[in-house]
Amino acid sequence: MDLKSQKVKLNDGHFIPILGFGTAAPEEVPKSEALEVTKFAIEVGFRHLDCARVYQNEEQVGQAIRSKIADGTVKREDIFYTSKLWCTFFRPDLVQPALEKSLKDLQLDYVDLYLIHFPVAMKPGEELLPKDENGKMILDSVDLCRTWEALEKCKDAGLTKSIGVSNFNHKQLEKILNKPGLKYKPVCNQVECHPYLNQSKLLDFCKSHDIVLVAYSALGSQRIKGWVNLNHPILLEDPVLCAIAKKHKQTPALVALRYQIQRGVVVLAKSYNKKRIKENIQVFDFELSPEDMKAIDGINRNIRYSEMLFGVGHPEYPFSEEY
Repeated sequence: MDLKSQKVKLNDGHFIPILGFGTAAPEEVPKSEALEVTKFAIEVGFRHLDCARVYQNEEQVGQAIRSKIADGTVKREDIFYTSKLWCTFFRPDLVQPALEKSLKDLQLDYVDLYLIHFPVAMKPGEELLPKDENGKMILDSVDLCRTWEALEKCKDAGLTKSIGVSNFNHKQLEKILNKPGLKYKPVCNQVECHPYLNQSKLLDFCKSHDIVLVAYSALGSQRIKGWVNLNHPILLEDPVLCAIAKKHKQTPALVALRYQIQRGVVVLAKSYNKKRIKENIQVFDFELSPEDMKAIDGINRNIRYSEMLFGVGHPEYPFSEEY
C-alpha cells in the first residue's frame, strides 16, 4: 500500500496524511535526537509530522525536514507539518508572532496546520509554564473565539494552510462553530484517543461537522512523569489487543494504530525508537475484521493518560465534560 496516497480531505480542501509521526519527547531525550529520528521517519515514509512550540524542538525538526528536502528525498509540498499555539500566546495580538517564531525556528515559509494546543489560557510571557511561588500554574482568561479569529488571520496571511484545535470538548467546538462571523471552521480536533479512550461520542460529533479527529497517545502513552497518570494500566498489554495482534501476526501497537485508521481517525505514532518507527509504517499491510473492530470497541474504559491537571478549575478546562 502506498503510504503517500493515504490521506483524508479536510473541510478547507487540503489533505492530511492519515498516519503521522509525533515528535514530542520526554525531557531526558536530548534535542539532537529529534533531528535524527525525524530524518529517519521521513526516510522510511512518514510525510505527516506533528510538533508544537511547547515541545521545544521545532528547530531540530525543521532542520530534519530541510535536510531531507536538500538531499532530494522529499519536496516541501510532500510534507504535512503541524505546529501548535501554546497556552501563553492566546491573547489575539500574540498569536501571529507566536506562529512567526515557530516558522523562524523551523526556517520554513508556512506550516500546513496550526492548532490551538489546549483550551486553557496561561499567563503570557517568556515562561512556557508560568508558575507562582507555590509551583502552581498561573492561568489567564482569554475568549477562545478571539484567539480563533487571530488564527483565521494567520491562514489569510499564508502562514498556515489550515487551522484547527486540540483537546477541545464538543461544547468548546460548538462555541467556535456558532461564532458570529466565523470565517473558517476548525479542520480538526487533536485529542488523546486509543482503545481505552476511544472518544466515540466526540468522533461522531466531529464527523457530523466535517471535522477530522486526530489521535495522540494512540498507543496509550509514553509514561512521562508529571504529564501522565502512571497508575493506569498499560494499553499495549491488554489481552484483547494482544490476542488480535497474534491472530494477524502483528504487534499490539500496530493493531491500536490500524483501529484508528479504519474508524477514519488520523493517527499519530510517536516513537524515538528506529525499529518501532519503521514498524509503525506497516499499519497499511493488514486489515482488521468487523469482529476485531467490535472487540476493540469493547475494551474502552474512558481512561485518560494525559489529564493536564494544571488546568483543573479553569472555566475552559475541557475534560470535565463527558466528551
